[in-house]
Amino acid sequence: MITESTDKMFEIHIEDLSSWNKRPHKHNFFEIVYVEKGSGFQCINQHEFPYHEGNIFLLPPMDCHSFKILEPSRFYFIRFTDNYFLGENGLTDYNAWFDRIAYILANYNKVPGDIIASESDRNFIINNIKSIHQEYLSSDGYSQPIITGIIASILNILARSIEKKYVDQANEIENRFGEILRYINTNITSKKELGVPALAAKFGISKSYFSEYFRKQAGISLADYIMESKLRIVETKILHTDLPLKEIAYQLNFSDSSHLARSFKKAYGMTTGEFKSQGKVCCN
Repeated sequence: MITESTDKMFEIHIEDLSSWNKRPHKHNFFEIVYVEKGSGFQCINQHEFPYHEGNIFLLPPMDCHSFKILEPSRFYFIRFTDNYFLGENGLTDYNAWFDRIAYILANYNKVPGDIIASESDRNFIINNIKSIHQEYLSSDGYSQPIITGIIASILNILARSIEKKYVDQANEIENRFGEILRYINTNITSKKELGVPALAAKFGISKSYFSEYFRKQAGISLADYIMESKLRIVETKILHTDLPLKEIAYQLNFSDSSHLARSFKKAYGMTTGEFKSQGKVCCN
């Protein structure tokens, strides 16, 4: 398996392709892909789906992907490492920002494909990708902070769109269930907020009925869902950060790193170290 790396903290380029000659590969960087024209299929971590003009994708580090091009396609590729946001012109607190979208990245594969929630968001992102490209080509002393600010805005819009699709899917099961899942995932580190009494009161459901209600909608118990959600965030942090297991355990309210390691191995059938080395399963 190829892991494609970049020594640059940021780059953007346009490619006109009639075939995809690269093998499926992984990145050590984030990548935003905008399809200006063309059609075909994209595979991300064994999920394959059509792409067409106007599609926008977000690929976190270590996602595996490839394209099958059916019609000649023009792609904008924006690549950046997390270090791009750690300089004085970057996000105020990259680590806090990453924590805010960690569960969204963890659930991204539940809504594979185009992730834009509205056409206004799509047009905003497309126009700003083209603005970034122009700034990148005609770089001057103002370009870096301008580009960094635009990238941060695009990422937050993409995160909002991913979350909306995830929540909307759950709401199709039961009208308020998506909001319950959103609340659980955004308060995943708070034992008090995720207790049955607090959740039942928050969403107007009988305390004695809430556990049964949740199992009926989710297919698993509340405790199991919370554990699975935590472990998906652990997975994201293992793949996308260099945090030690002890720190990840502390952030997610595991009793200690041994508790986290045991829970992870039980769920994944491998240690966290083996998981990091293996990365995500790739396309054929």
